[in-house]
Amino acid sequence: MSNRLLVFLAVVVAALLVVPAAFALRVHVRVEGKTQTIYGSAEPTLSVRANALDALESASAAGEFYYHVQTASFGRYVDQIGRYLAGGSSGWVFKVNGASPPVGADAVTLKDGDRVLWYWATFGPTGGPPTLSLRAGPKRNCYRSSRRTTPARSRRPAARGCTSPVAASWPAPARPASALIAGL
Repeated sequence: MSNRLLVFLAVVVAALLVVPAAFALRVHVRVEGKTQTIYGSAEPTLSVRANALDALESASAAGEFYYHVQTASFGRYVDQIGRYLAGGSSGWVFKVNGASPPVGADAVTLKDGDRVLWYWATFGPTGGPPTLSLRAGPKRNCYRSSRRTTPARSRRPAARGCTSPVAASWPAPARPASALIAGL
């Protein structure tokens, strides 16, 4: 009888370990820093529990980088990723499937296959962070960038050559290091 009980307990424990993984979402996560990609340049797929903040947690564990969440009167927000602490008019923002949600990262419900991008942004006198637009470059999976601060302003000239080897299906990166080096 005791052998049966031990086998039953082992099966229950195994089921408890496997079931949460079966309910995890699989999403693509990338984190762009001020000057370089912190995590996810190869578009990795990670298991996350439910929201964009969970996606950052999974990326942090996989990429071994630090992040910090602050709680304020308006809710929770990411005030630091890696070495860069938010302050003044600069800080950490995110997009899901290329769009900036109107709610905090812990309130965005993700679906399988979603793409989450965390990036450093500087807010200017006209509002939010600049948007990086990509155009196909001369080589396959090679893109040229031009940054617009508002839809009304004209595009700045594209940088020469391949600024970012980004897969065509990935949303435009916020500010890749190559774009900063090219002076965009």
